[in-house]
Amino acid sequence: MAHIIPDGWENLQRSGPAQRELETLARLKKALSDDYTVYHAIHWTNIEGRHAIHGEIDFVVVNRAGDLLVIEQKAGALDETAAGLAKRHAGKAQLLPVQMALTADTLRAKLARSLDGADVGLDYLLYCPDHRVLAPTTAGLSPERIVDASRRDTLAAVIRDILPPGEPSPHRARVDHFLRDIIRLETDVSALIGQARAWVTRLAGGLAHWARQLDITPYRLRVTGTAGSGKTQLALAEYRDAIEQGKRPLYVCFNRPLADHFNRIAPEGGLAVSFHLLCDRLLRHVGRSPDFAQPKAFEHLVDDAEALPVPSDFMFDTVIVDEGQDFDARWGGMVLRLAKPDARVVWLEDPMQNLYNHQPPEMPGWVRLRAQSNFRSPRPVVNLLQSVLPDDVRIDAQAPITDSDVEVLSYHDEESLLLAVKQGIRKCYSDGFRADDIAVISYHGHQRSQVLAHDRLGPHGLRRFTGQYDLLGLPVYSNGDVLAESVYRFKGQSIPAVIFTEIDFDTLDERAIRKLFVGATRATLKLILIATEPAAAVLRKKIG
Repeated sequence: MAHIIPDGWENLQRSGPAQRELETLARLKKALSDDYTVYHAIHWTNIEGRHAIHGEIDFVVVNRAGDLLVIEQKAGALDETAAGLAKRHAGKAQLLPVQMALTADTLRAKLARSLDGADVGLDYLLYCPDHRVLAPTTAGLSPERIVDASRRDTLAAVIRDILPPGEPSPHRARVDHFLRDIIRLETDVSALIGQARAWVTRLAGGLAHWARQLDITPYRLRVTGTAGSGKTQLALAEYRDAIEQGKRPLYVCFNRPLADHFNRIAPEGGLAVSFHLLCDRLLRHVGRSPDFAQPKAFEHLVDDAEALPVPSDFMFDTVIVDEGQDFDARWGGMVLRLAKPDARVVWLEDPMQNLYNHQPPEMPGWVRLRAQSNFRSPRPVVNLLQSVLPDDVRIDAQAPITDSDVEVLSYHDEESLLLAVKQGIRKCYSDGFRADDIAVISYHGHQRSQVLAHDRLGPHGLRRFTGQYDLLGLPVYSNGDVLAESVYRFKGQSIPAVIFTEIDFDTLDERAIRKLFVGATRATLKLILIATEPAAAVLRKKIG
């Protein structure tokens, strides 16, 4: 069977043309041998002067030699015009020969630059499984490069004729790396722990691509990026690249849930931890076992770890600090001292998510990269946030979700608060979300939250952090179906449906705006805000 990249497609449920493409993937996987790899959902942007040329390839098939066959699939009926085959979109006819020529030329040019001019074959094929081409000689494409409804069952055979298996070539690995980079095969590590891996595509101008094109000596990169801009995806790409090169990376963040999830999806060969777990590892390395049952255990943990000389086993080739706005200068220095002199060091931060008022360490000589595009949050959420953010903070809404309205519920006491949360959960269930797709996020920390004091709200069991740690320092959670967390602990993660509750600001000041920003940007599809009546009035006015 052929290899399919990225994976996870077999569990997707789509409709229309997207479903037809999934059916084609299933057919190609079975009909082609393991001499072939099929890449799908490839996007790029090619910048020429002041114009951006956007293109989309449905599939690229690669053989053992690293030669490519670009396949454009067009479901439904086509128009056979005097200028060639055309597909109508929103009443406009798009000439397929022109589109495919541009696609092939753009990909060929990018591939040549990536392979330093190495010669690899690149051919093309139009697959229209629902349309029978009546006049192939005037279609604008070679008839041998068209598989229409009359011979759709021969698709795999045509692919093998155009693209034989070939002999193994050293170019094959470089072509694979090139295509993976275009597809943006970075795992979205902000997804909730326990969720299936979600494969995301990014425009070629995305953070994970461009940040790694910078030529810096020594490599010291400080990325200031808004929520959903791909900071953690960049972290995973750096981590993975280090391991592929036989080097040892270190990934450190503040939130334990994010560190645990990153550790699960990252390849073996490095160290991925929260800051406090890093301190714990340093102490255990010298035979000391921290006692987490003692008062101020975590303060003593940091003091003791800072006093240790750095062991040689804790010097790394790549050091990545994620959610850097949560690190004060002291913590940042403790992590950065673990980088070898020639290490790649990446510091990722978002000042709008600084809830602890920490001041970052001084970073003279570092290159700073700013990323303002949010690919994750529904556009109505970004529009709401833009209405409350300072004038000098701008977010570019780039997510495809445009019709997800933000709902605002109000409360005036604990009883009405709990009723509103239950109503929010019911709304999510009625919209088709499962328990694993929903998170109840409190505006307050665990000590102040009224919602997080409950293990159950009516029929809904809450899976919440109990405030306790086991003997290994692992957080203990209650049993429940719906995750309930504080806005502090859920930073750096995301989930389809968020019920952001206990919002009770008197004045929409800087701190309130930051907490609102963090909580709202956790949602990828649906956001429900539950606020006190005065705060709800302000939010409804901002939404309009």
